[in-house]
Amino acid sequence: MNFWMTRAAPFAFAAVLLAGCGGVSDLTKERVARSETSVQQAQQTIGNSEQGAVELQRAKENLDSARRALKDGKEPLAERHAQLAQLDAELAVSKSQTASARKAADELLASIKTLRQETERTSPSTDLQPRTTDDQ
Repeated sequence: MNFWMTRAAPFAFAAVLLAGCGGVSDLTKERVARSETSVQQAQQTIGNSEQGAVELQRAKENLDSARRALKDGKEPLAERHAQLAQLDAELAVSKSQTASARKAADELLASIKTLRQETERTSPSTDLQPRTTDDQ
């Protein structure tokens, strides 16, 4: 049941929604369905992250607009909103991944700084000075 609710149900919903749109081409219906999948994947990828939340919300709004346009038989508008929804979903994922990578890089830099400080503290000061030709 969990699989059905999280994975298969949205596709079934999209199929039922698209089946009622007789005056619109199959290509437009497919684009709206693809956009719906992109938005759902973005939602799963982002989760509760703040990064990308605004773009994800905009993607959802564009998807809703695409569905309404599809239902009303407004094919060009449906395609435009479907495309915007997909692009916003991709942007949301990119922003979220960028924030995660930035956080990981910051943590790594902090670890390197700590290791350097510990090395400087435990090493005698003479070992840190470069050797000259007079020392040999």
